[in-house]
Amino acid sequence: RSPPMSIRTEFMELKRYGTQDVFVLCTRGELSKYRVPNLLDSYQQHGIIVHHHPIPDGDTPDIANCCGILEELRGCLESNRKTLIHCYGGLGRSCLVAACLLLQLSEAMEPQEAIDNLRDLRGSGAIQTIKQYNYLHDFRENLAAHLSTKDAVLRSVSR
Repeated sequence: RSPPMSIRTEFMELKRYGTQDVFVLCTRGELSKYRVPNLLDSYQQHGIIVHHHPIPDGDTPDIANCCGILEELRGCLESNRKTLIHCYGGLGRSCLVAACLLLQLSEAMEPQEAIDNLRDLRGSGAIQTIKQYNYLHDFRENLAAHLSTKDAVLRSVSR
C-alpha cells in the first residue's frame, strides 16, 4: 500500500533537499498511532537511510543510547550527508538530540545556550519537558561517567 498523498509530497520535498539519512526517534507504537506504520520502510524505498532510535514521547535516552545516536549522527555529518532528525512534533526528542550534539561538539557551549539556540530555530516549545531540560544540564557529567566506565571495561578486557 502506498503512503497517503501528503506523505508522498513530504518524500518529494526531502529528496529535493537532498536528504540522505533520517534519524527517527518515534516508537513503532507512535508510528501506528499516527497512521504511518510503514514510514521507516517508505524512507528506505525512497533511498533514504533510516537510523531508528525509538525514545518514548517526552522521555530521554539513557546515556549509552544517546552516545550511539550521537556517534551515528556525527558519522553522517562528518561525511557531509544531508541528515534529518525527527520525532513527532520536532520539538522534544529531536531538539534534545540536537542539543546533545551541540554540547558534544563545543565544550565552550553551555547547556542553556544550546537550548536557547534551538528555541531560536524551532520556537519556544523546543526542549519540552523538565526531564529533557535536566538531561541537558547533566549531559556532560553523565557522558564523562559513561565514557570512564566504558574505558575501564575496555582496559580490563585488553589485559
